Amino acid sequence: MRQYQGWRTGFLLLLLVFLQGAVPQKLPTRDEGLFQMQIRDKSLFHDSSVIPDGAEISGYLFRDTPKRYYFVVEEDNTPLSVTVTPCDAPLEWKLTLQELPEEASGEASGEPEPLDQQKQQVTVDEGTELFSYKGNDVESYVATSTPSGLYQLELLSTEKDSNFKAYASTTPESDQPYPELPYDPRVDVTALGRTTVTLAWKPTPTGFLMGQPVQYCVVINKEHNFKSMCAAEAKLSADDAFMLAPKPGRDFSPFDFARFGFVPPDGTGKDRGLASNKISRAYAVKPKASDIQKVCIGNKNIFTVSELKPDTQYYFDVFAVNSATNTSTAYVGTFARTKEEARQKTAELKDGKVSDVFIKRKGSKFLRFAPVSSHQRVTLFVHACLDGVQVQVRRDGKLLLSQNVEGVRQFQLRGKPKAKYLIRLRGSRKGASTLKVLATTRPGSKQPFPSLPEDTRIKAFDKLRTCSSVTVAWLGTQDRNKYCVYRREVADNYGEEQRRREQNRCAGPETRRKTEKVVCKYFHSPNLQKAVTTETVAGLEPGKTYLLDVYVVAHSGHSVKYQSKLVKTRKYC
Repeated sequence: MRQYQGWRTGFLLLLLVFLQGAVPQKLPTRDEGLFQMQIRDKSLFHDSSVIPDGAEISGYLFRDTPKRYYFVVEEDNTPLSVTVTPCDAPLEWKLTLQELPEEASGEASGEPEPLDQQKQQVTVDEGTELFSYKGNDVESYVATSTPSGLYQLELLSTEKDSNFKAYASTTPESDQPYPELPYDPRVDVTALGRTTVTLAWKPTPTGFLMGQPVQYCVVINKEHNFKSMCAAEAKLSADDAFMLAPKPGRDFSPFDFARFGFVPPDGTGKDRGLASNKISRAYAVKPKASDIQKVCIGNKNIFTVSELKPDTQYYFDVFAVNSATNTSTAYVGTFARTKEEARQKTAELKDGKVSDVFIKRKGSKFLRFAPVSSHQRVTLFVHACLDGVQVQVRRDGKLLLSQNVEGVRQFQLRGKPKAKYLIRLRGSRKGASTLKVLATTRPGSKQPFPSLPEDTRIKAFDKLRTCSSVTVAWLGTQDRNKYCVYRREVADNYGEEQRRREQNRCAGPETRRKTEKVVCKYFHSPNLQKAVTTETVAGLEPGKTYLLDVYVVAHSGHSVKYQSKLVKTRKYC
């Protein structure tokens, strides 16, 4: 009998070596010292068809190409647990017990049959199917007592190339590789705001009862809940796909040739994959950073997700992760829709009257214009005093225009009987915005704002700079307007950022000191090519820095400031 047992164990080991087609190696057992050594040395079973007893392995499947893994149960009446985790596609998998000969040939002489005959006996018989599953859930086969023998795990992905994880153990009670879920494994939403969601869940008993290191990871996305950490990570790293090995019969793409330093077959070195620096074909495009996020938060079981978008549905998953083994268990995920933005009051615009509008940083304001009489055209003036703003206009719900505005802009909108206009003004990301807005249906009404050239810069002539004066020029228009020049002495370290903060184009000459005034004059030119005027600012001190401003004032009294100009007088003359 002892001779038979020795032959049987030797046969199983020899068979596994043959199936591997590799150099013979000692298979993992549950000798704890050896097991820990093997777990630390991943090279012992990397890319191997042998599943070590008590360890989780990662694998890759090509579509429609089955893959088989093997492990040995050495003694009868041994408990067995097998768990398969699909990552980014549903899998089909089955577990079978391979039938082995009950007696050796040679009449119990202890001499095994030739190896080719043993292989034929095993491969012809497909074995006894113990369990099968098809889907994308994390599924397990658990048995309290199994016979000794060679077990085969066969996996297949029919949708696409896919990653997976597999685990097998003959000591599942003592191993407990996956963190245990609490009696209520649900993730609850405890608070909901416009941009925040607070989540809470019951802690896993694995941490405080068994003393194992456990942390929690939260995954947020807009598409669906994930059934495993493996699936979430596959989505996160979608653009990190690379070819581990070519599928049998499949050629490398030009991208693959370039990766390894070879010229592509066409000799050009150019390809869509090279131009975009992404792999084309079946590899997925990485989601936008805002579409899926993973945050590991330690052992806390309450977490507030922030910086979400209002009125948007999000899906939340929590995973308990064993920090020592990196295995994980998924809680029952949840979803929630953030609250809508508070409805803002809509201000009414009166025909032909200028309205002052203030917008917070990154904020919005809505204006409504409802002409009382029939009209053919609406003229809209927008004067952005500080940073630029985005202007959207809808007529009875239909979008008429959407543009960014800096300075003064005039828009002509086609009218419609009894039409109502909704104007949305969206502020800058840099800071608050101040505007002046006017809408009118009167075709003959005078323009409230002065006309401006496309270029509102002030030009300083360096060759005309002296110790007590500077000469500047600016562009005008065909309309006769009043231009006022002001100067102010500033420190030598006065920079562009400080100038930008003080650049309020709606603040008129009335806000300046009388001592800062240089001159006011009228100017226009029928020929736009010659619509330029100059002015010499005198009475300055040597080696000093000055800020020059030019205001153009309309007949209505509204003024617009050109872009300020920093000048410095000569120190020695």
